[in-house]
Amino acid sequence: MQKKWAVFASLLTVGTLLSGCSTGGSKQANNANAKSLNFVVQQEMPTADLSVASDTVSFTALNNVYEGLYRQDKNNELVLAGASEKPEVSEDGLTYKFKLRPDAKWSNGDSVKAQDYVYGWQRTVDPKTASQYAYLFSAIENGKETNAGTKAVSDLGIKAVGDYEIEIKLSQAIPYFERLLTLPIFFPQNQKVVEQYGKDYAINSDNAVYNGPYVLKNFSGPGTDDSWTYAKNEQYWDKSAVNLDSINVSVVKDSSTALNLFKNNQADDIVLTGELAQQNRNDEAYQSILQATTQYLEFNQRDSNSIFKNDNLRKAISYSIDRKALTESILGNGSMPSSGFVPKNIMKSPDGKDFTDAVGNYLNQDTNQAKEYWEKAKQELGIKSLNFSILSSDTDASKKIVEYLQNAIQTNLEGVKVNLTPVPFSVRLDRAAAGNFDLLMGSYGADYLDASSFSDLLKSGVSYNRGQWSNTQYDELINSAATSDVKSPQKRFDDLVNAEKIVMSQQGVSPLYQAVEAHMTNPKVKNYVAHPAGAKFDYKWLTVE
Repeated sequence: MQKKWAVFASLLTVGTLLSGCSTGGSKQANNANAKSLNFVVQQEMPTADLSVASDTVSFTALNNVYEGLYRQDKNNELVLAGASEKPEVSEDGLTYKFKLRPDAKWSNGDSVKAQDYVYGWQRTVDPKTASQYAYLFSAIENGKETNAGTKAVSDLGIKAVGDYEIEIKLSQAIPYFERLLTLPIFFPQNQKVVEQYGKDYAINSDNAVYNGPYVLKNFSGPGTDDSWTYAKNEQYWDKSAVNLDSINVSVVKDSSTALNLFKNNQADDIVLTGELAQQNRNDEAYQSILQATTQYLEFNQRDSNSIFKNDNLRKAISYSIDRKALTESILGNGSMPSSGFVPKNIMKSPDGKDFTDAVGNYLNQDTNQAKEYWEKAKQELGIKSLNFSILSSDTDASKKIVEYLQNAIQTNLEGVKVNLTPVPFSVRLDRAAAGNFDLLMGSYGADYLDASSFSDLLKSGVSYNRGQWSNTQYDELINSAATSDVKSPQKRFDDLVNAEKIVMSQQGVSPLYQAVEAHMTNPKVKNYVAHPAGAKFDYKWLTVE
């Protein structure tokens, strides 16, 4: 904690620049010359390594200190970044040729070259790296084989054509391919620097180089450090568009503490949850950011003898939860009860029907049905009672949610005892990946605006399917959507809808709500770009009025 309070002490100095009139109880900045901002996040950064990042905190950080071929603008449209022009695409949609901008540099002065993209992609798919997101390379030629170790990483379908052109070959056409390129795992990596630091690469901010609008500073360790800084990258090709000198980030897990920092001019952007979100909704600093994110429960079905392989048990737990009460009474920030795993506004049919409407709602609370499923589960499993734990992050919001779930399940299912295991975010990620949980409360945000961003997660064998629910018919539908039906929008849409119906009818996972993140943001902060899919925030264009 010593480092955090040292940072807060320094923020007090900046806070003297951010004085002004109070609106809705919050003092706001009015210094047009301010070059630094102070942001609060709820969780530590689990990793600063592009190849292994899989969480929203890391994605936001990496999106601001690195960049790939594209960025997303404020309207979620693709804008050129590392690429100097739109790609040349073959008629069959399987080959992309990108020209790179020759003025792009790493923060150490090295030029960003085509080989950096080749190396970065190969490092990510290398099975030794153990990237949870390597499955997104499946559509790249030989992507599955290189990740499985049956082919050399040099066989991956990307090659350098000179210093400033890359050629990418796909094994199948995918309609959202260029959107994937905004994700950190598709960014370039400086091979010389990665190999220089070896196993210590990116374990702190000094052991890496950056090619984005900012460079990472003052980061001393993944999963434990409670503060870091984004400092303007003087080597960045578009540095004239970057208006800030720095953004100081601090981890504060308690919403009331964060709100006090905001009111006392020590923070310019914080996240609010629960009652505090409700109480501040009329403040001019309040903003509600809709996300293509689903908070959900995963059941550990890795062991063939796991009780959570029982459909009726999973349904009993799911039907005992009142999602409307959870979102309105516990969250209070505008989040919406889930109707399925895929959230609203992420995909529409060719005739304009939202994906969730096509699927229908499988998640209405029904106490009587919950009890009926529980009785069936007890008979099938030969048990009279059940004791299990829910693993979650230890943020203020997460703890309140799992406490609500604990009460709802124990109240509606007689003989069930629920224990809670809140742990730091990085620990939750490690335990989830290792399968060290009974039930896991996690969340997933879309990488791109398409239902497959969610449905692909639940295919058999995908590392992000941490509970390892598996269904052959589901897998076949997902594969059809990605192969035989990929060029038929209606067939592809129907494949994904039918797959969603299968997982929801079995409650292979149990969605809770679609997240809306409530922020208090200094009204003097302008050009605040938030994305529902992919990396959450882009700070490149931030200014202070």
